[in-house]
Amino acid sequence: MLSIILSVTGSLLGASGLLLGLLALRRARSAVRDCRTAVQRFAPDAGGVDLRSIRDIAMVRYDALEEMSGARSFSLAMLNTAGDGVVLTSINGRTESRTYAKIVEGGEAAEALSPEEYRAIRAARLGQGPDGSPTGGNGLGAVSVVPATGPGADGPGRPRAADPARPKG
Repeated sequence: MLSIILSVTGSLLGASGLLLGLLALRRARSAVRDCRTAVQRFAPDAGGVDLRSIRDIAMVRYDALEEMSGARSFSLAMLNTAGDGVVLTSINGRTESRTYAKIVEGGEAAEALSPEEYRAIRAARLGQGPDGSPTGGNGLGAVSVVPATGPGADGPGRPRAADPARPKG
């Protein structure tokens, strides 16, 4: 009688162990499937490039103010593969500095761009590298700027330059 009880108890424990093992296997497969989905969602595409990472960078240096020389002002564009990112502009004078940041989506900014900001974005999109020397530059990325007056100037102390590459309108 004792041997029957022990054999039935052993069989029940063995069956429950087998069920627990199958349940653990099912959970493990579900976890592996969830991990694969997460990796595929967050991993770069087959080309090995994360489309959200900043990839295209270019800087245009220029003389923004008549009082300063040496191309102390700059516009820096940092964009991802889709052309989304930011363009940072720093206007540096003898007594003050102004810094502007504009959001760029699809290579276009919602706010009006200065010619230098446009050049920086264009140089970044064309893959000209961090020093993105624009046409007419001196090889160092510096661009001569002519002060603008009246409508269209970016405000006091913020001259504009003519950009033949910039589309009209």
